[in-house]
Amino acid sequence: MFDVIVVGARCAGSPTAMLLARAGYRVLLLDRSERGSDTLSTHVIHQPGVAALARWGLLDRVRASGCPPLDRVLYEVEDIRLEGSSGGMDGQRAGYAPRRHLLDAILADAAVEAGAEFRSRCSVTGLLRDDSGRVQGVRVRHRGRDFTERARLVIGADGMRSTVAALCDAPYTQQTPRLTCAYYAYWEQVPTLLELYERPGAWVASVPTNDDATLVLAYFPQSSFEEVRADADHAYLEQIRATAPALYERLQGKRRTERLRGTGHQENFFRCATGPGWALVGDAGHHKDSITARGITDAFLQAESLVEYISDGFADQGDLDAALRAYTRNRDDLMAEGYRAALSAAQLETHPKRLSLLRAVQSDPELTSTYFDVFAGIKPTTALYTPRLLARL
Repeated sequence: MFDVIVVGARCAGSPTAMLLARAGYRVLLLDRSERGSDTLSTHVIHQPGVAALARWGLLDRVRASGCPPLDRVLYEVEDIRLEGSSGGMDGQRAGYAPRRHLLDAILADAAVEAGAEFRSRCSVTGLLRDDSGRVQGVRVRHRGRDFTERARLVIGADGMRSTVAALCDAPYTQQTPRLTCAYYAYWEQVPTLLELYERPGAWVASVPTNDDATLVLAYFPQSSFEEVRADADHAYLEQIRATAPALYERLQGKRRTERLRGTGHQENFFRCATGPGWALVGDAGHHKDSITARGITDAFLQAESLVEYISDGFADQGDLDAALRAYTRNRDDLMAEGYRAALSAAQLETHPKRLSLLRAVQSDPELTSTYFDVFAGIKPTTALYTPRLLARL
C-alpha cells in the first residue's frame, strides 16, 4: 500500500510526487503517456515558478537543456510600447520557456530520484472506496492488463479533462465561458524577446524556447473558432501580420519546424479541490485561458501548497481531512487574482482606462518593471498604483 497515488506526471503531478517522496512518503506516480512526451503548452514559466525550480534544485537542469532565459519583455498595444525587465522573485529575474518534452522529463526524473515509483502508459479507469465512500485507491489499465493499487490519498494531477475529478464527482465552484481560441507554431532562428502584441480581437506572442526555436502564438475570439480552423494557416499568419507587423517581417523567409497546432477548448473554472481521500492539483482543479501563460507556474505553486498542508496529516484521518480543506481555501485564494487577470486579457478588448494606465507606465522604467511583475504574478495589481503612477494619471 502507498501513502499517496498521484495521477498525472507533468508539471503538477511530478513536483507533487517529488516533494512528498522527499518528505519520506511512499508515492506511486502514474501517467497515461510515456515519459517526456509532448503536449500543448505556452511553455512559459514565470519568475515565481522559476524560484520554485531553484528551491527544488532543478533550475540548473532546465538551463542545461539549452533553454534561453526570458530576461526582457516587450509589450505593444496601439501607440504604447513597454520594454523592460521584471524585478524578479527570490533572486530570479528571468523566466524560462522550455519545451514540454524536456521539462516534464526533468520533473518526472526528479520524482523518481526522490523515491517515487513511476509507471507510464497507465490509465486510471476507476477508484477504490471504502464503505463510507472514502477514496482508497485506483483501478488502472496498463497495456491491456487491469490492476489496482491502494493509498491513503489519491491526487488527481491529470489536466483540464481530469479523470480523477470526474470519478470523484468534483463539483465546479466557478465557471466562465470559453473566451479565446489559439494557434501556434515553432519557427527556426527568429530573434525575439518575450514579446506580446495586442489589438481589439487579437493577441500575439513570441516565446524563445529550446533549439534556437521561437514559439509564436496567435489568439482569436472564441466566437471565431469555426471560421479560423476552416483555414487555420491563413488565419494564423494574417493575425500575426495585422497585430504584430514587425514580428511578421522577421518571420519572412524563416522555416516552421513543426506543424501548426491549435485549440478552441480553453476552459475557465475552479473545481472543488479536495474530498474524502482525494485531492486535485494543477489544471485538474483549476484552469484558465492560456493567454497569460500562468498554467505551469500555478501548477508548481499548488504542488508546494498541497504538500505543505498535508505533509503532517497522514497519521490521523481527521487531521488529513482538515489539511485538505485548508489547502482548498489556500488554492482558491492563491489563484483568484491570476484567474481574473486571465479572463480580463482573454476578452481581447483594449479599454480606454487601461490604455491611459499603460501610457502613464511606459515612460517610467520603475513602473514598467512593476507592470511586468504584475504580469508574471510576482506582485498584486494594487502594487502598480503607487503615488508615482497616480500622479502621472
